[in-house]
Amino acid sequence: MSSHTEALPQTLGVGILGAGPVTQAIHLPSLARLGDILTVRHIMDVDPNVAASVAARVGATHSTSIDALLGDPAVDIVAICSPHQFHAEQVIAACRAGKKAVLCEKPFAMNAEEAARISAVSEETGVPIIVGAMHTFDPGWIAAQENWDNLPDTAHTIRSSIVLPPNARFEDFATEIITRPAGGAPDYSDPEVIKGALRGGIMGLAIHDLPLVRRFTPDFADIEVLQARHVRPFGYVISLRTPTRTIELRAAMNNTWKPEWSFEAISDDAALRIDFTPSYVQAGSATATFTRGTDTTVLGPFEHNGYEGEWRELAALAAGTKQPPSAQTLIDDLTFALDIADATVASVQAQAAEAAREGAHA
Repeated sequence: MSSHTEALPQTLGVGILGAGPVTQAIHLPSLARLGDILTVRHIMDVDPNVAASVAARVGATHSTSIDALLGDPAVDIVAICSPHQFHAEQVIAACRAGKKAVLCEKPFAMNAEEAARISAVSEETGVPIIVGAMHTFDPGWIAAQENWDNLPDTAHTIRSSIVLPPNARFEDFATEIITRPAGGAPDYSDPEVIKGALRGGIMGLAIHDLPLVRRFTPDFADIEVLQARHVRPFGYVISLRTPTRTIELRAAMNNTWKPEWSFEAISDDAALRIDFTPSYVQAGSATATFTRGTDTTVLGPFEHNGYEGEWRELAALAAGTKQPPSAQTLIDDLTFALDIADATVASVQAQAAEAAREGAHA
C-alpha cells in the first residue's frame, strides 16, 4: 500500500466533467490500466448521486460544480464528457484555468465560430487540446500511417462501414444532437425526422472515422453529396465525391451477431483496410491490412486500443514530451463533419421537395 502512495505524486491528476456511460464504460477502465502515469482525482456531474458513486469507485473527489473541478489543484488534465452544447465553453474554461491538457469528446464545438474561439484560447493560453476521436489514437491506425507510402495521394475510393448490434447508447448519443421526439416511435415519413437522424448519425457515429477519411481527401473542402439515405431503425448510406475522390459512409444497427467497423482506402495498385474493435468494448487495437499486388501485410493487433492511446497522448502532452495537434487540424476535422452533415440534410430536403412536387402533379 505504501509504495502505491509514494508513486502518486509522480502521476498526473485527471478531472472528468460528466460521469455518464462514456466515462464509466470507457475512460475509467482505460485510466485504471494507466495508473503508473495518470490518477483520477475529481469527478464532476450535475447529478450529485452519480458524481458521488462514480468518484467512490476510484477514490476521487466529487462535485456538481465545474468551478470546483477547475479550481482543484490536484487536477492537471481535464476530460470533458458532458453534452455537446456545453463543450466549447467548458474547453475554454479549462484552458483559462491553466490546466496542462484538455480532452474533449467529439464534437468539440457545434459550429465553426465556436471552433475558432477554442483555437484562439488554446493558442493564447498554450494549453493543448485533443478531441476524443479514438480511432486516430489507435495503434493500428498509427502503424498504417507509418507504412502507407503515397496512398493518401493516390487513393480514389474511401469507405467507412459500421455494422453494430442495436445499442441504445449509440442511438441516444447520436440523437442528442437534435431533440428526440417526445415518446413513441419516430415518424420516418417526416423529412424532419429523417434529416435529424442523418445529422445525428454523421455527428455521433461517422465522426469517429471522418478525420481518417479527411486524411485521404486532399480536396475535402469541395465535397458533394451524390446519395443520402436513412437506414431504419438507425443507420445511413451516404455517397459523396470530391473532384478526385469517391467516399462511401455506411452504418447499420441490426440483429447481426458480429459487429464490424472498418475503414478502407483504395488506389489503382494498393489498398488499405483497417478493422477497428467496436466502441464501448475494451477489446484491443485495430488491425491494418495492406494489399499491394499479390502481397498482403497485416499490422497488429497491438497491446492497447485507441481509448488508452488518447490518454497516453494526453499524458505526454501534459508532461511536455509531445507536441499537440495543430488547432487547424481540429477545426478542419470539425468543419469537414459539419459540411457533410449540412450537405446531407440539404440533399434530403431536395428529395422531399421533389417528392412533394411529383405528388402534386399526380
